[in-house]
Amino acid sequence: MKTYSIGKIATVLLMSLALMGCTSGSSDSVSVSSDNSTKKISFIHWRGEDTEVFKELITKFESENPNITVDMTVYPSEQYQSTAQTLLRDGSTGDVFAAFPGSQFEVINRAKLFADLTGEPFVDNFNENLILAGQYEDKQLALPLQLVYNQPIYNEGIFDELGLTPPEDWEGFLELCETLKENGYIPIAFPGADIGAGQFMNSMMMNNAPDEDIVEKVENGEAKLTDEWWVKTLEQFKELNDKGYFQKDSIGTNHDGAIALVAQEKAAMLATGSYAMASIKDQNPDLKLNLLAPITVSASEAVWEGIHTTTFMLGVNANSSKQEEAKKFIEFLSNPENATVYANGTGQHLTVNGVEYNSEELKDTAVWMEKNTRFQPRYLFSKPDIMNASTGSIQAVISGTDPQKAAEEAQKIVDQNIN
Repeated sequence: MKTYSIGKIATVLLMSLALMGCTSGSSDSVSVSSDNSTKKISFIHWRGEDTEVFKELITKFESENPNITVDMTVYPSEQYQSTAQTLLRDGSTGDVFAAFPGSQFEVINRAKLFADLTGEPFVDNFNENLILAGQYEDKQLALPLQLVYNQPIYNEGIFDELGLTPPEDWEGFLELCETLKENGYIPIAFPGADIGAGQFMNSMMMNNAPDEDIVEKVENGEAKLTDEWWVKTLEQFKELNDKGYFQKDSIGTNHDGAIALVAQEKAAMLATGSYAMASIKDQNPDLKLNLLAPITVSASEAVWEGIHTTTFMLGVNANSSKQEEAKKFIEFLSNPENATVYANGTGQHLTVNGVEYNSEELKDTAVWMEKNTRFQPRYLFSKPDIMNASTGSIQAVISGTDPQKAAEEAQKIVDQNIN
């Protein structure tokens, strides 16, 4: 697996709901009572779907640390992205907090709200190659806990039924989709109403523009969205849509709707990422799922095999008066035994060493840790308008706009931001 340079990750865009595996909903506060002999630490994050597993782990942590209680508050992801910095400022909230990689990490770092974790013994619990997103100027300010693959999920049962295997080139991917369509399946469930364009673009562009600096070059004017690599990507989105490989009204389908199509075995693939596996399995536990990434070039031209992101970055609030207690909680979560409970309870791959994955999906997809994967390009935009222009051009093409025209319209927005 490739890891992205620290400098690039530090310039990344503050992401919208599309990120790797986030759900929205109302705040969910879990408080544990305490007496005067205990210290209560605040733990804030956005992963509502992980609440029950965290409750289990918090109960165990408190039994092992009777002088510490944990108050967990879960926010909708979009609210968390916009308010986390404010919540952390006075030190009373978020003694332990999670952060998105990229722009949110950079914003919180600029506000000097990360306590320095460099040299803490529990840092050694993590794979050193997977925690770079939490580093700044050789300091370990946050520890990414989750390892996400932002590429399509596929139903192994359907593939086995039809004798299909993940293809190694674009023609093979089109043939795969055609076979699925001919046999009555929607080849790709595409949630175009919310996160589809932002997630699927990563693997669709990874080999069309294998240069890991391409996003930076777009933002400084060295590369353009009207260049061949992006126009080709848009043309390939159009080809998938025109051939009927997305579901009807894909632009009107949200992520939950696309997940349901896969869970009901109406669709063979979901164009988002590994974080959706648990939700699919919740609806249909009998499915066997795996991951693939479309190779948009010939097999000999392919540089990258897939896309990864390290996220849910655990940090300690620099303004907290309970930093030692907060560090104990992170140490507890990064203990391999406890991390194994979290991984299997939430269906997540983790950056912690020694985690034992129990489910077939996690065992099967763990092979991606050894593949040549690229850090999610969409997270490398530092300017929201430029990122939105790129994803918007995908939506425009699926809605019927000519790829060249969609690219030109997107580039106008890029030029305005550069100028």
